[in-house]
Amino acid sequence: MLNKRTFLAGIALAALSACGRRIKPYYGPQVTRLVIYKEKRRLYILHGAEVIKEYKIGLGGNPVGAKQFVGDGKTPEGSYFIDRRNPNSAYHLSIGISYPNKEDVARAAALGQNPGGDIFIHGQANKHLGLGNDWTAGCIAVTDAEIEEIYAMVPLGVQIDIWP
Repeated sequence: MLNKRTFLAGIALAALSACGRRIKPYYGPQVTRLVIYKEKRRLYILHGAEVIKEYKIGLGGNPVGAKQFVGDGKTPEGSYFIDRRNPNSAYHLSIGISYPNKEDVARAAALGQNPGGDIFIHGQANKHLGLGNDWTAGCIAVTDAEIEEIYAMVPLGVQIDIWP
């Protein structure tokens, strides 16, 4: 019986250590802002005015224009902040964007629509490889390795500006 317990404890420890390797600690400059340029398909991570890191991104399946309502396939445009983290994302890892803001809600209401929500920067979980650049429902996609870096770098509350 002791051997079985030791074996199970070893498996549990290995599983926990594998999860720990998923997110490496970040020791660089404090991230103060994220900027996305949709047309360029780029995400810039900044410390003040200095670009710390740049990533190529994928967007919603209908990338031109600002998100207006659920199901339009667009990525939002405007100023938001990082408001949540999901280590158990279906897309490897994800960090949440505070969409919709008051203006987004008012714009959707004027159209008689629901503005939607659940906009994230997330990985691909490898199952979306080869789908082209713009395959999300309005989120911002990077590779799984890149979302691991971003997840470690970006704390809650950081401003994110999304430009056309």
